Order: sequence, then C-alpha cells, then structure tokens
Amino acid sequence: MQRLALALYSLALWLAQPLLLRKLRRRARTEPGYAVAVPERFGRYRGLPPMDGQGGPLVWIHAVSLGETRAAAILLKELRAQLPGMRLLLTHGTATGRAEGEKLLQPGDVQVWQPWDTPGAVRRFLRRFRPAMGILMETEIWPNLVAGCRAARVPLVLANARLNEKSRAGARRLAWLSRPAYAGLAAAWAQTGQDAERLRDVGARVAGVFGNLKFDALPSAAQQAQGRAWREAGDRPVVLLASTREGEEAMWLEVLRQKWPLAPAGQSQVAIETEARMPVQWLLVPRHPQRFDEVLRLCEAAGLRVSRRSQWGPAPQQADVWLGDSLGEMALYYGMAHAALLGGSFAPLGGQNLIEAAACGCPVVMGQHTFNFAEAARLAIDAGAAERVAGMAEGVAAATALAQDPQRRAAQAARCLAFTQAHRGAARATARAVLELLRAAEGHPPN
Repeated sequence: MQRLALALYSLALWLAQPLLLRKLRRRARTEPGYAVAVPERFGRYRGLPPMDGQGGPLVWIHAVSLGETRAAAILLKELRAQLPGMRLLLTHGTATGRAEGEKLLQPGDVQVWQPWDTPGAVRRFLRRFRPAMGILMETEIWPNLVAGCRAARVPLVLANARLNEKSRAGARRLAWLSRPAYAGLAAAWAQTGQDAERLRDVGARVAGVFGNLKFDALPSAAQQAQGRAWREAGDRPVVLLASTREGEEAMWLEVLRQKWPLAPAGQSQVAIETEARMPVQWLLVPRHPQRFDEVLRLCEAAGLRVSRRSQWGPAPQQADVWLGDSLGEMALYYGMAHAALLGGSFAPLGGQNLIEAAACGCPVVMGQHTFNFAEAARLAIDAGAAERVAGMAEGVAAATALAQDPQRRAAQAARCLAFTQAHRGAARATARAVLELLRAAEGHPPN
C-alpha cells in the first residue's frame, strides 16, 4: 500500500513539472532569483565544481526560505565551531532563502536548489553530492526525499522542528503518504513539548526537545545602535509594523482613516501637518520584498507621505510613513521602534518570528493568529515581553499608547531582553546531536 501511495504521488509530481516551470517563470518576473539555475531543481548540476571528498564531512542543510535560512545560520555557526573542517551543502526553495544563504558559504561549500520531489531528481541529487547527513529545517518533509535518503543510507533529521495543529490535521488526513515520510526520519528535534507531541502523533521519532534556534541569534549591535540614534533624533515615538503580509496594510490604513483625518484616496495631504494627524511616527516593513512597491502605492493612495529606506541619506526623511524596503536590516528597524505590531498575526496567517524583536528589546503587540509560533508567543506574553489584542484597531491603540509611555516601554524592553536570554541553548544542543549522529553513521560509538 505504501509503495502504491508513493508511486501515485510521484506520478502526480512528474506530471506537474510543466506547472512548476510556469510558476518559476511567473515568479521570476518580480523576483529574478527564480530564473537562476532552474535545472538544479530537477537534479541537474552543470558547471558546479566536483565534490572531491577532500576535507571534513559534507553536511547538507535544507532551509526552504528566508526564516529557515536565518535559523540555519545560527545552527551552522555552532556546527562549524564543533566540527572544524566540515563542508556545507545548502539547499533552498525560494529566491529570498537562496540570496540569504549565499552569505553563509565558505570555500568548499556548495549551494543549490532543493530537488523537486520526484524519484529521479532526488536520486540525481544524492548521487551527485553524497552528503554524510541531511538536516531539514523546521517543517520541510518530502516523501521521496526521505525515501531516497533511506535507500542511500543518508541519515536525515528534522531540526528546530515545529508542527502546528492545522498541519498535524493535514498530515493525519494524508497519513498514507505523510506517516511513512515522518517515520523515515532518523530523528526529529522539536522546539517545544507540544511540537514533540504532535510530531510523534504523525509518526516522527522525536529524539529531543531543544527549544527554538532563533533564541540564539544575536542581532547586529551596529544596526541597533544606528536605529536608536535615528529614533532619538526624531520628535515622536516610533511604531513599527513588522513583517506585514498581504491584506494587513489595508487593515492598518482603515484603522488610521477612522482615528485620524487622512485624505481621500489619490488626494495629497501635504498641507496638513503630520503631528496634527498622528502622534507617532509609523515605520512599515513588509515581509516579502516583491511587495515593497505595492505597499508604497497603498500608502500613497491613502494620502500618506512615504520615505523609502532605499532612498535615505544620512537619516530618514520626514514623512508620515517610513517604508523599510531592504533585506537583512530588521535589527535596524527594531532598534528604531519603541513598539512593534507583529505582522502575520492580524490576518489568519500564523504570525511571524517575534523572537528577533524581543532580542532587540522591542516590545511586541500581536493579533490572534500566531499558530506558527504559538509557544514562543505564549512564553513572550507570560514573560511580559509581548501582549495580545483582538484585532488591528486594538493593536494600533495598544502600540501607540505603549510607545507614548516611556516608563512602561522601558520596563517592557527590559523584560524582552530577559526573555530571550532565558531561552538560549538550542544551537549547542542541536549541534551536539548532529555530531552524535555523524559518529554513529561512521561506525563510532557515541560519547
């Protein structure tokens, strides 16, 4: 039965390859990175240097997108410290993930796209690189990838693993396909006890609960210092909309229209002093770079003056909204903010990572939808580093009030820093588990 299920799944993916190519061409119009090295997605690697086997073990890490790549960077730093000489094989599924991953490469490392999950592409990938082991970050489970690694005797693990209730329900509905895939992992190292319980329920062998790697991230001190200098030079508190997703900016603009006298769509409002309309400086950072221009148009259509980060000189320009249209500068934006609204949590999208905000000492106000980071959200609320509100209107009110209260925001900022410090250690524990698995695969007894 399992073989038949996998064969039917593989046939469906093989037939879907033209659709994948069409999707890549469409995405490449706005994100050129999707047009790079397309044959790699099908397990074809022309022009890559040969893997001559020199040096330490080749450790494969798959980080599908930007968030997973940043988590992988935290683990990789610890792995390089504990396993000197290791070589990295880094794979991704998105253009933003691949661009971020380029920063992690050292001589001898290789970066390619994740193979499309057909038996042929997976087989060519494994034969080409022959990794000593594979590490899938957070949620990425692909049936043929798991089956191919088992056949090739490549230990494959799920690190920083999380599984929300919605995903568990989906996995249980497709148990004929998903259960063998989860069971085929050599190990799963969960973020939380709840994640561990759900992973076991779908068939995974949970070998440890290590916490969230993202607590071990150290935000750029230079970016934070620059951000704080800029906010201190202003004359109003700064509220950040952090990593917003589609639909949330419109929700925020509607709240602003109700609270402050914005101009009708398409009509300039330059004549009205900013301070007379809004008591805080808004800083807006969309989650996906392909939406920067779209968000700019939304704000301008509402009559707001917008200053883009990409056009700033030595300091932000005066405007109703500062638009963070850059990558890799979240520490700068959190440093600029007195309080932040958490993107992805005001629409049913699961929320974004709040740990980075807390690590920068930026208090967070979140909506009801944080199922992708449920445990981190709960812990932050319990620690007094974040608060939850019913919706965008309540969020704008809460963040504005917090930003205008220096004593309360300072106390909450201190709780943010204490919260992140208390939950560090996942990177070291995960790296140690990787080394134990490598030793076992090489025939050495564990320490």
